[in-house]
Amino acid sequence: MDQLSTVFSALADPTRRAIIARLCEGDATVGELAQPFDISAPAISRHIKVLEQADLIERTTEAQWRRCRLKEEGLEAASDWLEEQREFWLASFERLNKLLMQGDDK
Repeated sequence: MDQLSTVFSALADPTRRAIIARLCEGDATVGELAQPFDISAPAISRHIKVLEQADLIERTTEAQWRRCRLKEEGLEAASDWLEEQREFWLASFERLNKLLMQGDDK
C-alpha cells in the first residue's frame, strides 16, 4: 500500500482521528490519550501502532511513560492531495458556471 493510502486508512477510524486531534494540542502520554475512550489499553495501543505505521505520530519513552507526538509531515501528504483535489473541483465548477452563464445569455 502506498503511503497516502496508509495515511487515509489510518485516519478512517474515528478513534484514531480523535487521537490525532488531541495530539494537535500537544504531546501526550499513552494513558492521557486513552483517557477519553471506553476501550481497553491493548486497543488504544493498536490504534497508536496504526498511526505510527502511517508515520502520523511517533512514540518516545521517558522513564516509565510512553509519550506520543504528532508528526506534522505525515499529515502533509494527505493535506497536499486534498488541496489538489479541492483546486481541481473548484476549477471544474467555475468552468461549469461559465458555461451555464453563457447559456443564460442566449
